[in-house]
Amino acid sequence: MSAASTAAGTPLQQWRAWFACRGWTPLPFQRELWRRYQAGESGLLHTPTGSGKTLAALGGPLLEALQAKAASSRPRAGPAKPSPRRAPPRTLKLLWITPLRALAADTVRALREPIDALGLDWQIGVRTGDASARDKRLARSGKLDALVTTPESLALLLSYPDTAPLLAGLHCVIVDEWHELLGNKRGVLLQLCLARLRVGSPALRVWGLSATLGNLEQARDVLLPQQPQAALVAGVKPRTVTLETLLPDGGERFPWAGHLGLAQLPRVLRALMAVRTSLVFTNTRAQAELWHQALASVWPEPAQTLALHHGSLAPGLRNAAEAGLRDGSLRCVVATSSLDLGVDFPAVDQVLQVGSPKGVARLLQRAGRARHRPGESGHVLCVPSHALELMEFAAARRAIAHGYIEARPPPRLSLDVLAQHCVSCALGGGFRADALLAEVRGTDAFAALDEPTWQAVLDFIVQGGSALTQYPDFHKVVRDEAGVYRVVDRRVALRHRLSIGTITSDGSVRVQFLRGGRLGAVEEQFVGRLRRGDHFQFAGRLLELVRLEDMTAYVRVAKGGDGAVPKWMGGRMPLSSALSREVEALFADPGDTAEMRALAPLLRLQSELSALPGPDHLLAESIRARDGRHLFVYPFAGRQVNEGLAALLAARWGRRQRNSFSFAANDYGFVVSPAQDSAVDEDLLRELLSPAGLLDDLRESLNLGELARRQFREIARVAGLLSPSLPGRAPRSLRQLQASSGLLYDVLRRFDPDHLLLAQAEREVLEGQLELTRMAAALERCAQRKLRLHAPRSLTPLSFPLWAERVRGQLSTEDWKARVLRAAAQLERRNAR
Repeated sequence: MSAASTAAGTPLQQWRAWFACRGWTPLPFQRELWRRYQAGESGLLHTPTGSGKTLAALGGPLLEALQAKAASSRPRAGPAKPSPRRAPPRTLKLLWITPLRALAADTVRALREPIDALGLDWQIGVRTGDASARDKRLARSGKLDALVTTPESLALLLSYPDTAPLLAGLHCVIVDEWHELLGNKRGVLLQLCLARLRVGSPALRVWGLSATLGNLEQARDVLLPQQPQAALVAGVKPRTVTLETLLPDGGERFPWAGHLGLAQLPRVLRALMAVRTSLVFTNTRAQAELWHQALASVWPEPAQTLALHHGSLAPGLRNAAEAGLRDGSLRCVVATSSLDLGVDFPAVDQVLQVGSPKGVARLLQRAGRARHRPGESGHVLCVPSHALELMEFAAARRAIAHGYIEARPPPRLSLDVLAQHCVSCALGGGFRADALLAEVRGTDAFAALDEPTWQAVLDFIVQGGSALTQYPDFHKVVRDEAGVYRVVDRRVALRHRLSIGTITSDGSVRVQFLRGGRLGAVEEQFVGRLRRGDHFQFAGRLLELVRLEDMTAYVRVAKGGDGAVPKWMGGRMPLSSALSREVEALFADPGDTAEMRALAPLLRLQSELSALPGPDHLLAESIRARDGRHLFVYPFAGRQVNEGLAALLAARWGRRQRNSFSFAANDYGFVVSPAQDSAVDEDLLRELLSPAGLLDDLRESLNLGELARRQFREIARVAGLLSPSLPGRAPRSLRQLQASSGLLYDVLRRFDPDHLLLAQAEREVLEGQLELTRMAAALERCAQRKLRLHAPRSLTPLSFPLWAERVRGQLSTEDWKARVLRAAAQLERRNAR
C-alpha cells in the first residue's frame, strides 16, 4: 500500500484506511489502547499471541506522529520564512523493549510496514547484542525516531553521558512480552532503567504487552509503580486450545519412568508427515538434540527440511531456522523455549509437545505458535515420554478449562543488580546519592530499600566493602568534592560496560568448525571429558573434536559412528503449583478422558498395592525392598520443594535416631532411605513433617554455606566483583571463575560476614532454589490433611520412578537404564493379572 493512498483524511482515518487495505478492522481493545495513549495514559495490555498486540501498541505513537506531521504542514499566517538549509534534528520518540534478540528483527519488520505505508519519515534502528557495528553506532547517533532494543542494551546506552539528551524527547516505551521479564533480574534491571528514563521525561508513557498471567494486577503495578490504578486493557478472548495425546497402541507396554519418549518416534513421524509444517517442542536442549538426531535418522524428506533451534546454537543457525519457518521451506523444527515467544510463524500448522510441559502458561504459549492466524484455534499434539505423563497432559487440559494459570512473582531487593545500575549511573554523567535513592525507591523492586542498605551499596561500589578496601580493583566509583559519584578510570568503564546485564553464561565453550563458522556453545564440564578425536552430537550434527584452545572447541563433521549429547545445567523444570493441584485431583477423580482410560490399569495396580493420593489426604508408603527400607511421601509440591522436604525430613529423622540417609525427589513426592533399617509410624511421620522450626532445621539439614557459595558466583558476576574477559583475550574458564568467586566468598565470610552480597546469596538460595515460601505452604498443607501410611509388598507405580531417581546417582547412565528396565519388567510380571 502506498503512502499516497493513506494521505487523505484525519490521522485516525489514515490509520483505519491502512487497516482496510489489508482487509482488517481495528479491534475494540486496539481502539481503546489508542484512545488511552492519546489521553496521556500508561498501562498494561494482556492478550494472546497473534491477536494484534503490536498494532495496538504502535497505533498511539503513529497517530501522534501523523498529527504532528499534519500540524507542521499547515500554512502559517504572516510572511513566509526562508526554509532552513538543514533538516531539523531527529529525536527518539519510541523505544521498544523486547526480551529476546531473536524478536528484534521481527519487531523492526512489523513496525516498518505501517510506518512506511503512512508516509512517515521515520528512521528505525535496532540495538541488541547481535546488532552490527553500524547499528550500534546509529543507536547513539541521534538520527533515530524508533529504537528496538533489549533491557541489557538499554542499560548499556544509559551508561554513556551523551545518551541523556537523545532520550530527552522520548514519548513512549513499549515493553513487549513483559511476562517474560517480570519474574527475574532482567525485569529488575529494566525497572531501574525505566525509572532513569522517567527522570528525563516525566510525561513518558509506558505500555506493557503481556500474555495472560495469574498476577496481572501485580504485573501492571511492577511496571508502573507510580500509577497503581493504571489501565489494564484486556485484548481478545483467549482462543480455544485443544490437547490431543499420542497414546500407546493397545497391548503396548508404556514405560513407568526414565525415558525421553523416543519409543513414540514412529507415531510422531506419521503426525509430522500429515501436515505441511510442524514445531516439536522439548523441555531441554539435550532432549531437543536427541529428538532431532532420532528424527533425522528416519526422515523421508530432504535433510534441509528438518532443523534444530535452541538457545545454545549460534545466531546464524537460529536465524536460518526461523527464516525457514517463516517462508515455509521447513517441514519441521525441533525447538526448546527459544521459540516460545512471539515470533510470528503463520505457516506453522501443528505444535507437538514432547514430555510434560510442567506448567499451564508454557503450554498455552507454545500452543500459540501454531495456526498463528486470526480466528484459528490452538492445538497441541502431546507426546508423553512415560506413563504418568499421560496424567499430566490430562491435568493440563483440566487446568486450561478451569482458567488456572501460574503467577510470576517479581524479585525484590536484588542488590547485585542495584550495584551494577549505580555504577552505570556513575558512568552516565554521575549521580547524587539522595537523588538516586529517591529514584530507585520509586521502583517496585526497591520500594523497601532502607537507608543502611543503601549506604552499604554505595560503600560497595566505592571500595568493595570493608574487607576489600585495600584492593584497588574493587574501587569502581569516586565521590568528588561536589558530592557526585563518578567513574574516572577508563579501565573500570570498559570492564563495567562489558559486564552489564544479569544473564550469566560463564563456563561455556564455543564450538566452531576448524575451517568455517560458529555452531554455538556447550558447557565446559562436558567438553572437558572429551579427548581429541572423540565424537559428540551438537547442532544437529555428529562432530569430531580436533582441539580445545582458549575456551573454543574446534571441530569437524565426523564421518560415522555415535557420540554423546551435551547436557546443560538447569535443564529440569519443576511442576508448577497449578498443574500439581490438578494432577493430585485427577487421582481422586480421574474423569473419562483418553489419557485416563489408558492409565486405568496402572491406577488400579497402585490402588491394589497401596492407595491413590488425593487432595484430602497425604499418601505415604514404607517399603522394604532388596536394597533396604524406603519411605515414600507424596505432597505433590514440585521437584525443588520436594527435594528440600526430603533433606528436611532426613535431618529431623537422623536427629531423632542416629542413622545416615539418602534421598531423591520428583514432582510428585520424595523418598528417604535410612542406611540402617528404621521403622516409621504415623506419629513419627507427623513429627518429621511438622511446619514448626522450618528455617532453623533447613539450615541444619542442608549445607547452606556451600549452596550460597555457588549462588554467590552469579551474584558476584552481576555486581561486578568478577572481571569479565576483555576483547581479544581468551574467555575465563569455569574453574577460574569458581576459584575467583570462591576466594572472594571465603574472604568476605571471614572478614566481612555482614556483607550485603553474602546475605543476598543465602536469601536467593532459600527463596529461589529451595522455594522457602512454597515449602512452608506444603508443610502446612501436610499438617492439615489426613495421613495415610501404607506398607506395600513391593514398589508401586508411584514409588518406582522415585526409586529409579535414587538409583540414578549410584550407577553409570547405561547401567542405570538397564537396571531400571529390568526392575520395571520384574514388577510388571509380578503384578500381572
